[in-house]
Amino acid sequence: MRDPISIHPDIASSPRTFLRQLFDAAVTRALPLENTPAFLPAAPKGRTLVLGAGKAAGAMAHAVEALWPQDAPLSGMVVTRYGHTPQRPEGVAPRLKVVEASHPVPDAAGLAAAEEILALTKGLTKDDLVLFLISGGGSALLTLPAEGLSLAEKQSINQGLLKSGANIGEMNCVRKHLSRIKGGRLAAACAPAKVVTLAISDVPGDDPSVIASGPTVPDVTTCQDALDILQRYNIEISVAVKQALESGAWESPKPGDAMFANTSVHLIATPQQSLMAAAALAESKGLRAYVLSDEIEGESREVGKVHAALARASAHGKSPFVKPCVILSGGETTVTVRNNASKGGAKPREGRGGRAGEFCMGLAQGLQAQAGVWALAADTDGIDGVEDNAGAMVTPDTLLRAQQAGVNLDEHLGCNDAYGYFQALNDLVFSGPTHTNVNDFRAILVL
Repeated sequence: MRDPISIHPDIASSPRTFLRQLFDAAVTRALPLENTPAFLPAAPKGRTLVLGAGKAAGAMAHAVEALWPQDAPLSGMVVTRYGHTPQRPEGVAPRLKVVEASHPVPDAAGLAAAEEILALTKGLTKDDLVLFLISGGGSALLTLPAEGLSLAEKQSINQGLLKSGANIGEMNCVRKHLSRIKGGRLAAACAPAKVVTLAISDVPGDDPSVIASGPTVPDVTTCQDALDILQRYNIEISVAVKQALESGAWESPKPGDAMFANTSVHLIATPQQSLMAAAALAESKGLRAYVLSDEIEGESREVGKVHAALARASAHGKSPFVKPCVILSGGETTVTVRNNASKGGAKPREGRGGRAGEFCMGLAQGLQAQAGVWALAADTDGIDGVEDNAGAMVTPDTLLRAQQAGVNLDEHLGCNDAYGYFQALNDLVFSGPTHTNVNDFRAILVL
């Protein structure tokens, strides 16, 4: 990395704009149309069936439509989140069906989509190709409960996990063992056809078996692992679910199974690539760029406090992170949902927001109004939790402006109300659905 001589004047004059440029650079690096061409296989002797699920599935399907030979057969369907279907590129004829369903809690539309996707695998031969397009969010969108499990109970279990603080690996372990399509089962349904999976990673470590609960890859976790996780987080389950997991009745296909002999997986976009794109932009503006990790997990507010300590040390010249610089990180943190009473004895309220906003509240608390530090945290899919914002920003005067607006940080932390806190300060970040997803993006600017 070169030693910066001077930073671009626009950075000091408008830190907010610069941070947003970094986020946009990270998102652009992960867009399907930019990443798909290098990984598309040749057209097969037989037919090509495209299946897929995830927040980026609509954009991935459109990329395949644009890139696949016009004279080669192409059919299939994908499911994406409500409102996440982009406009089809100009001049690209529709050949694939795109449907929408609920995320993060599955609904009947997702169930119907999963049933249709599974039905489309009937009659495949060894001359056929299944192109499976997967990205973050696929676990909820591709929902097909195990035999004897109702959609209502699966929804309840999913909601419990989302509020529990369980990490993505733990949640997807459970999801795999409560499904008839995830955890390698879709690959089994596609045999003997060749299965090529194109994945956009949203998980720490980029493990294909964790991305959207790995519908086309073998699963190393067990029914007992899933049961242990449910018990660890006190998730209520029925006697029937407990018995099915204890007996191994819902066990998933394992590595070495012959059904995976004709399958392959390609990661077409990853969190690390997006962080490096943001770092390259920062360096082009004369800043040092430090990428901490793309695998950071933990409670969002606590991760925010750790990042605050790093930024304060840099601001004080007591860190290997030499200012002026930008500190970048990614991964998937968690939020344990609380329901605490606000000050004055008011009844408990549940706040609004997601991981990025919660991180920003912890960061603001830890920074203690440190001069010369600005930050942005956002989800690269453009939606933080279930709200309409991508994330939020923190500035040196965040706490002062909050005090002037009569907004109490501790109170909002107490009920996970990041949206309400940063909305009052006009510091929410909006991008709309980005049609990709490489998970959390965090940038801290130290001048």
